[in-house]
Amino acid sequence: MTGISAENLAMRFDRFTAVDDVSFSVKPGEFVTLLGPSGCGKTTLLKIISGFLTPSAGRIYLGGEDVTRVPPEQRDTALCFQSYALFPHLSVAENLEFGLKQKKIAQGERKARIGEIAEKLGLTAQLGKLPNQLSGGQQQRVSLGRALVMRPGVILFDEPLSNLDAKLRDQVRVEIRRIQRESALTAIYVTHDQAEALAMSDRIFVMNAGRVEQADTPEGLYRTPRTRFVADFIGGANILQGQIEQNGAESAVIHTPIGALPMSAVPGEDARAYEICWRPEDARLLPEPCQGALSGRVVNRAFQGHFTDLMVETAGISYRIQTRETGIGEGDMIHFALAAEDVILLEAGR
Repeated sequence: MTGISAENLAMRFDRFTAVDDVSFSVKPGEFVTLLGPSGCGKTTLLKIISGFLTPSAGRIYLGGEDVTRVPPEQRDTALCFQSYALFPHLSVAENLEFGLKQKKIAQGERKARIGEIAEKLGLTAQLGKLPNQLSGGQQQRVSLGRALVMRPGVILFDEPLSNLDAKLRDQVRVEIRRIQRESALTAIYVTHDQAEALAMSDRIFVMNAGRVEQADTPEGLYRTPRTRFVADFIGGANILQGQIEQNGAESAVIHTPIGALPMSAVPGEDARAYEICWRPEDARLLPEPCQGALSGRVVNRAFQGHFTDLMVETAGISYRIQTRETGIGEGDMIHFALAAEDVILLEAGR
């Protein structure tokens, strides 16, 4: 297994900085996702790792070896593309074999590897078919197989599921994760889809404006986002500003436009405005108002299947609450409470 590390990577195009002083490490066998909106630098960073771009500054290491200026074909990596990038005039078997021929792998070994990968990906019956005779999911598996057949130490995915419909996307992402685990591959996966990232990753690097805003496990990012950007991009959050009213050894109270909220103690309390967030599903609805409760009027109701999404307004401030209760309608007043551990302090100015 091959680990990856980067030191102070930067990529500049004229006056535009696509990657800005990025450092990270990926453990051997780990599945890491680069997550962020379009233009945040995630695909550029993947191209630096794969060798298709040479960084303006910084170093990239594979398995402890400096490969910053090593060409792609000499790196222990394989790339799985968004567009599948299959040769339309070659059969599935010939597409799988193409890279092996370029590496001058013996014919017997090529045949063995193709058979092994085809069986693992459920493509044995399709080996003689052309790409245009395959479904989108089958084409994606061929693209994945072409990368896996090279037996790389690191496999890189550039938005591989974006061309698939929602149901097929769910199926293929499960297959990708299964194959990666079984093959003990180090994987870096680029996507803008936070649901994909949360479902597949050991860790997620959230990127914004060329930088890694926060790196953590899916659970860590969701429960303890450090910045406004991460809180909003990962799962959506209600974000408010407020002033600390009480700050004890273990707990605090912050006054916000919708009322006073409990939270964990704030280190180094000062008079500045603090920014906090909480997740819509963490609100606990109450049958009637009571001490410490918050109240608001439902201005929109959207049934989402396993929960109902409520848009609630208090003192002109709108926020979301998710609930399994079905008897709430637009115009109703609701009352709810939040636990201190569900109110998260965000870093100032971010």
